[in-house]
Amino acid sequence: MVWYLPFHAQPVEGEDNVYEPSPFMLMIATKSKTDYKPLEYTDNSKKYQGTKPILVVCTDEYKMPMANGKIFSTGNHPIEMFVPMLHFRDAGFTFEIATEHGDPVCLEMWAYPTKDESVKAFHESLKSQMEKPKKLSDISSSMDGYAGIFIPGGHGCMINLPSSEALGKLLHAAHAKAMPTITLCHGPATLLASAKVKGNETFAYKDYEAMCFTDTTDGLTPYLGYLPGTMPWKCQASIVERGMKVLNSTETGAVHQCKELISGDSPFAANSLGKMATPILVQYATDHDS
Repeated sequence: MVWYLPFHAQPVEGEDNVYEPSPFMLMIATKSKTDYKPLEYTDNSKKYQGTKPILVVCTDEYKMPMANGKIFSTGNHPIEMFVPMLHFRDAGFTFEIATEHGDPVCLEMWAYPTKDESVKAFHESLKSQMEKPKKLSDISSSMDGYAGIFIPGGHGCMINLPSSEALGKLLHAAHAKAMPTITLCHGPATLLASAKVKGNETFAYKDYEAMCFTDTTDGLTPYLGYLPGTMPWKCQASIVERGMKVLNSTETGAVHQCKELISGDSPFAANSLGKMATPILVQYATDHDS
């Protein structure tokens, strides 16, 4: 029998060579309740009155091989996904969910805020879309008819989205329209898809500033039992190499807007990101309604 200490990543029962964070890391790095509180809209003119949805780009893969061959059980982080979307919903927006293959959205359920009734009810309302999302390649590459793009983080977004040509086409279209593009934590890694479009390998976000989860912290987490090994590639270094500037050196919940790109550094930023992005989305969608 192999014994795993409380600060070692733990094997997932029933899955060979697949691991999730240690009990120690689950205790200090996850929350049972979020800091979401609905904003009050005493003036309905500040809410979106139209019908354009926000395109939510999620991952449909959850097994992320580490450099040592061990597999991390990941997906989209539920707080990073649902908390910003709750703010968008409160402002009048609906959603269209898409994944690379059109397969169900994968969530890091070990990070689920089990005592947050707002998140749980909202998740339930989205389940049918999450189980049968659209395929990214089926979304119109013009991005006409959308109010913005939201790409939640969680390590799972680094598995197939950064190499997705279909996502790259959508990002180029959104970039050309200055359409609000919102992401956080490891989500900025998905912006690399803009350099994967055949015939247009230009990285759309060169010289942009962003917040993201730092490589320094990713490098420490295997020793604390969050990851079962070192990362196979680095989020921060990869976007910096393409010409982006990462503003944060650690994770404090910071958010930032640079042109149409709105970013946050970690799950701690989810609430602030939603509040920052919401009026920008409302203004853009209202100005572009026809």
